[in-house]
This record gives sequence, C-alpha cells and structure tokens, in this order.
Amino acid sequence: MDDLVQFRPAGLESSFSGDLKDESAGITEMPANLLRFALTHSSYGIVFRAEVEETSMFWTKTFIPTLKESPEGAEIPSHVLMLRAGLINQVMAGAYTYLPLGMRSLRKAESIVRQEMDAAGAIELMMPSMSPIGLWEQTGRDAAFGDVLVRVELKRHNRKVTVVLGPTHEEIVTDLVAHHVSSYRQMPITLYQITPKFRNEERPRFGVLRTSEFLMKDAYSFDTSVDGLNRSYEAMYRAYCRIFDRCCLAYLPVEAESGPIGGDASHEFMVPANNGEDKIVHCQMCGYAANLERAEIGSRQGSDAPTSLLPLQLVATPGVTTIEQVSNFLHCRPQDLIKTLIYLADGQPVAVLLRGDHEANENKIRRAFRAKEIALADPRTIEEVTGAPVGFAGPIGLKKDVPLIADYDVQYVRNGVTGANKADAHYCGVNLGRDFQVSQFADLRCAVDNDPCPRCTGTLRLRPAIEVGHVFKLGTKYSEALNARFLDTDEQLKPIIMGCYGIGINRILAALIETTYDENGIIWPVALAPYEVVVIPVNVTDERSREVATSLHDELSKAGIDVILDDRDVRAGVKFKDADLIGFPLRIVIGERGLAQGNVEIKWRWEKTAEMHRLENVASVAAEWIREERKTGERFKAAVYGTTKGRDR
Repeated sequence: MDDLVQFRPAGLESSFSGDLKDESAGITEMPANLLRFALTHSSYGIVFRAEVEETSMFWTKTFIPTLKESPEGAEIPSHVLMLRAGLINQVMAGAYTYLPLGMRSLRKAESIVRQEMDAAGAIELMMPSMSPIGLWEQTGRDAAFGDVLVRVELKRHNRKVTVVLGPTHEEIVTDLVAHHVSSYRQMPITLYQITPKFRNEERPRFGVLRTSEFLMKDAYSFDTSVDGLNRSYEAMYRAYCRIFDRCCLAYLPVEAESGPIGGDASHEFMVPANNGEDKIVHCQMCGYAANLERAEIGSRQGSDAPTSLLPLQLVATPGVTTIEQVSNFLHCRPQDLIKTLIYLADGQPVAVLLRGDHEANENKIRRAFRAKEIALADPRTIEEVTGAPVGFAGPIGLKKDVPLIADYDVQYVRNGVTGANKADAHYCGVNLGRDFQVSQFADLRCAVDNDPCPRCTGTLRLRPAIEVGHVFKLGTKYSEALNARFLDTDEQLKPIIMGCYGIGINRILAALIETTYDENGIIWPVALAPYEVVVIPVNVTDERSREVATSLHDELSKAGIDVILDDRDVRAGVKFKDADLIGFPLRIVIGERGLAQGNVEIKWRWEKTAEMHRLENVASVAAEWIREERKTGERFKAAVYGTTKGRDR
C-alpha cells in the first residue's frame, strides 16, 4: 500500500503555544494543549467557551453501550463497528447520535482540521444552518439541487416564509462578503466554519458516510485575480494534505472535474476502500490518479489482425433498442456496436459516437464541443436529427446535418453494428471511412480498469474509494450572481474570484475505520482514538490490583495522556474484547501474578504480542510512546499500512 500512504513526517502541534491563565475560571495555570476553545451553536445564538479537555475517565462513570452482535441493517464494516463499539446510535435513517466515545473522536478530528486551517491563514466564523430561499434562487441552485435541498416553511405574522437548511454555504458567505468587502485592499481572505449540513438523501446508507445531517468543514477563498486564487488554492491543498496525514489516513489526492467555470483545477481527497461509493483510476507506475468524471485515457490501439470489410447490410430489429438487446438479437459482442448519442450542447443538437461497451463521459463531451452545458437530447429532438425514434440512431444518413465526433476507440471497430436511423432497423457491416465520416476524434468515454495511463506507459486500475475532502476553483459564478464586487487598483468594479474547500469530518472517522479494522474491531491511530490508553485490572476486586490501576490512571492523566480505566467488575475476557472492539491504541493490563513480580503488561492494539514492563517504569514508558505516536503515527502506519513514508505529490 506504499502508493496510498500520503504521510508527512512533521505532525504539527497545536496552534496554541505557551501556558494560558484564567484565574476567574479557577484555573491558575494550564498547558495550552489541554485547553480547547469551542463554539457552541444553539437556537439562541453563539456561546463562546473555554473548557478543559477531559484526559481521564472511569468506565463505570461514562456511557459506552457496546454490542455483541452486528446490528440489523448495518451494511459495511465502519457502520457495524461504530454501532457495536458504542460510538453512534441511529435515530432514524440518515441521522445519528454521537455517543461519548464517538464524540471524542469526532472532536479530535475537528481539532486537527481547525488547527491546520488556522495555520494556513483561514479565519473561522459560524454561519446559520438556515437561510432564505431567495439566495438560492439568485444562484439557481434551488433548482439544481432539486429534492436534495431541505426546504422548510415557517409561519411568521400570518405568512409563510420558505427557508433552506444548507448543504453548503456558498450563497450565505458570498452574500456576507458582498456586503462587507468592496476593495482589493481587503483581499485575499479565506473564511471557514465547522458546522452541521443537511441534505435530503433519498437513500441514506452506509452509516455516517451518507446521511441527511453531517458535520462539515467548509472554507471559501476570495481573491482579486486568478493568480491570487491559485495561491489560496495551493494553501488549502497543502493544509488538506497535513490534515489527512495527521489523521493517519491512506489517501490519494485525485484530479476531479472542475465544471465549465472555475478554471482547470479541482482535486478530491480519496481513501481507497472496498466499500467506497466513488470510483477512481490510479496508475501505480507514475502516481496519476483521477475520478471517473475527470480521468483521461492514454493512447489506444486496435487489433493488428487484418479484417476483410463486409458489405453494408440493413437488418430488421423490431423493438430491439438497447445494447444488450441488439447484441443478443444479432449474436454479436457489445464492443462490435457503435452507439450514436444525440446531445444538446448549449441548446444545439450534436452527435457522439462510442463503442457499445463504453460509457459516455459528459464532461469530456462538453469540453470537446467547447460548450458550457451538455445534456442528452429529448425524444423529439432525437427524431428530428435522426428521423427515427429513440434506440435506432446511427451515423449513416442522419436526417439533419449536425456536428459528429467519435471516441478514439470507434476508429478501430471493423464491420460494426449501428442504428439505421429507421424504426426497428440496424445496419451490420458498418465501417468508418467507407460508410460514414466524423469531423473529429476525441477522448469521450469513462475510463475502465486496465486502460492505458495518459501520463506514462503504465496501466490504470479502477478502485472504489471514499471521498473525505474536495478543493475547487469556483471562479466568479457566485460573486456575479450575488453581486460580490470590488474596486481594483484602477478603480474598476470587478467580480471577486472564489474558491471553495470542503472536508467531511464524519467521513474522516468512517473512512479510517473502513480501512483499519480486523476481526476483533477498530484499530485507531493515537490521533483520533477516543482514549489513547486503556488500563485494565484483571480482577478489580483485588485491592492491590485496583490501587495500582488507579495510580497508573492518575499518573497518565497527570502527564496529559487520554486514559480510561476499565473498573467494571466483569470477566477479564469481556474487558479485553471491548478494548479490542473499541480499538484503544495502547492497553495496560494489571494482573495479580504479574504484580507479584513487579510487572505489568503493555500492548499496542495492532501488535500480536504484549510486552512486560516494570511497574515503576510503565507510566513513563506509556506516556513517552503516546507522545511520540501523536507526533508521527509511525507505529500505527508501519503496522497497518506497511510503511511510514509518503511520496511526492
């Protein structure tokens, strides 16, 4: 997995430095890494608070409802394990309560994101989840989102007011900047928040990977020039790499489709996983990676075997319209077919030819026609262009003269099959050059497994993946729609140039669990574990064991280690199973036999065997191991991914 692991060795510390004092709160001196500044969002406004991060806990004093069996309806490992380990509880489809352990891990991920965003110069704020529908109508996204957009009708003074629960906040932040930023002197600026978002998911599934409510970090940059946007984009890209490195994710930054606006740069941060809903292609030889919307395909070649051209033949195919139906009816392979697709490019009809076994890539088609918008034509337009109903279009004898381009693979089809532009009829023995011509060849299809790499002589491999972040150059789409303009150095009014940058906080946890578990449960890195150390007295009723366990717990807590003491009066096997299920990185076991010899057992979750250490040294050893692992994650990475090294991006 060397090609996946994108770690950097630095492991930045907290943005806070020095000691902070707050005598009014009763805290005379507190190390900065134990102080967390949190924003609490409530119906009544914003409350700013500083609170001490809990570093110690007794199992019997918290709430950890672990489950022995896999819950009904849980489909993938991360969903099963988050429920079984007592991290989350399902309220309804697409909505979950984060229980104490899940909340701790979520806050740790959030803290890493916040620290790196602050270090990159972004400024935190908090926008409301609720916004007026009018803003969305101005940008056209009320229609673009469709039913996914959560609309709520409020009754106010005997009238109905429609509001939106935001899935993103481009409209709100652009409206904010439009009212308060008017000069080039006020930019560049990047604003961000970490708040809940809402989507009316038609089919919520896979636990917290696809939900109706989720926690997201969304940032927005505002610049006066494309060069400025490029600098803001690069700063966010590098911050994302640091974030996912520190979270110990095996991730790939992949090229993504940027759309007709916003320039040519967009990247998604993907975690390859067997149950990922997205698909990416990746070349292990050179490192090229892209999602299917964007993926280019390298040089292609046809068969070297000489083929005699068959005569063109019209064949009756009553009611046979799909690739599968035509292949079965004519006893040919899907790759022997040439399908003709009619699109509307900026409202004008165009024709596209693809091999029958390939899928059209509409983004590539849009770029090939240099169009802003592309969409499949309606049945009426198809009949006007071809003279036939849907399912019988072909390149021979189109009724209307329209631009016709073909994917590169079409040029290698010999004696193919196409629609005859007549109802219930197809042509066999179709050959390019003799029977039809095209105006242009281009890369128009989606990449598939084992396609040639566009950057080297390697091969693209298709892999499922989980998206955890996305950086995107927006351009001026929102600033023009919402009148966010500035005066430049020449006193000319221009639209602000924007970028947007999102991270799914919940997805960080789910993607990590989905790729780092074993038959016993979750395997957490120290950076995201709900507690870094679990102390387990084998027999809690034994006074000596209980005293030593409590002393170790207190000593580790005093050293700033997140530690939990399993003080339950249950069998040792139950404690060990729960510790492995939850995935605490470091386990310290106090047994009566070991204590008699002055030893205790210490074991990393990802190691097969435990080590025995002297009782008087174990706390300092454990604390030193945890501190080092916080910075580098090297033990975790080496054990789980087989490497501690990243690669050049």
